[in-house]
Amino acid sequence: PVTAGSIVVPYGHVIGNEKWRGSEVAQRLQGKVRLIFEDGLGLVDFHLSNRTCILLISEADLVAGDEFKRRLVRFRNASSLRGIVIVEKTQISDQYYSGVQKLVVLELGMVLLPVANQGEASQLIVQLVSFCVREQSRDRGANPFLRRQRAPPAEPALLQALQRIPGVGKTKALLLLQRFGSVHRLCNASVTELEQVVGQTVAQQIYTF
Repeated sequence: PVTAGSIVVPYGHVIGNEKWRGSEVAQRLQGKVRLIFEDGLGLVDFHLSNRTCILLISEADLVAGDEFKRRLVRFRNASSLRGIVIVEKTQISDQYYSGVQKLVVLELGMVLLPVANQGEASQLIVQLVSFCVREQSRDRGANPFLRRQRAPPAEPALLQALQRIPGVGKTKALLLLQRFGSVHRLCNASVTELEQVVGQTVAQQIYTF
């Protein structure tokens, strides 16, 4: 199965594929989110709470061959979940990255986030979990006072990820997060929406990336 479609993930929790038990990314998630391991997640590596899931492509996956590509295509074709692809982009795997980018972003239309190591991957997952919780709080809208509070500052890993986009420095990364609220919304933004935040040239660079 692609994923256990009936899984309901409580907010603030992450369900991890059993194959990641004992890995660096799992160890770094412990204590920051409630991590539960499950067998039978199929193609998915980590399930978050708002029908979002993570497909983590390690350096070893990239070097080993095309199996990870088949996994991504199968996921995209068979799942209604929102898939985010996190890929380890290192000196060894850098030569394969443009091919991954072309497949994930242009052909499959999915979100791609490069990280330098599994430690950065865990930071991104924690950030995404916090976005899930905030989205849920906004959806409920039960407390009008909570909505007036300033959003918490973005975590360094997320800012670093956005700054890998050509033309985006720290200031523009902060502006983009303030405007769109999440990486997912940023990746689905139109050129016109982006232009309102960063201007025409950078907007086109972001959209192309």
